[in-house]
Amino acid sequence: MTTAPVQIGDIWIGHGHPLVLIAGPCVIESDEITFQTAEFLRDLTRRIGIPFIFKSSYDKANRTSIHAYRGPGMEKGLKTLARIKQNLGVPVLSDVHTIEETVTAGEILDVIQVPAFLCRQTDFILAAARLNKPLNIKKGQFLAPWDVTNIIEKVTSTGNRQLIVTERGTSFGYNNLVVDFRAIKIVRDTGVPVIFDATHSVQLPGGSGDHSGGQREYAPLLARAAVAAGADGIFMEVHPDPDTALCDGPNSLPLDALESLLAELIAIRQAIEGNNEIS
Repeated sequence: MTTAPVQIGDIWIGHGHPLVLIAGPCVIESDEITFQTAEFLRDLTRRIGIPFIFKSSYDKANRTSIHAYRGPGMEKGLKTLARIKQNLGVPVLSDVHTIEETVTAGEILDVIQVPAFLCRQTDFILAAARLNKPLNIKKGQFLAPWDVTNIIEKVTSTGNRQLIVTERGTSFGYNNLVVDFRAIKIVRDTGVPVIFDATHSVQLPGGSGDHSGGQREYAPLLARAAVAAGADGIFMEVHPDPDTALCDGPNSLPLDALESLLAELIAIRQAIEGNNEIS
């Protein structure tokens, strides 16, 4: 089964369309860092020819510790994302955590993201779907890939078919994730495009006591494998200086590592499509 493409502004995600990049800092830290990163990504992706959606969270509601930085909050964070959207001309994505947030966030965001821990919350998914905007649902670390069919049914029951699913690894014992690349084909065979989250897949959830650890050195390897397996896009959290990032620094990539990696991913995508091996 081929995927039914999803349109986000001028960007199409799915079979027969170019590989898409969703990227940005894990959380909005400051206007300066957020705009610096967004502008860098916009200019890079335009130069090398890869469609780009900017991602950063206005609130990280699922931090390990109560003392962890969560972000500026919805009101201030959405204003920052709105300025990036208007001033830089790129679509924006952020995760939404409550039913009450969906309408307000939907007025700004081009893509509503359902966090992995909420992917089974029926009322929340229905509320997000009823906005009739593109949804990116992160597949929970606790789900088998075939369980995604139940999520898809919830979304499409509202009449919304603008759905993409993000694979982000599966819990494997304590504080560890592994990636089963069969999941990319299994989910794509349901008819929805699949994004691969290369940086959260190398996260070590809660692995550093009061915060999560990560192994960013493996993110490029997994990204290349995912594109070869048929992923329609790559999701990466990036930061000008990951070692000082306020959220997910250990699994975030530095900006200067992106150009060569993206060039490799584009070449893999083109080679696969040229051989008609993506189905």
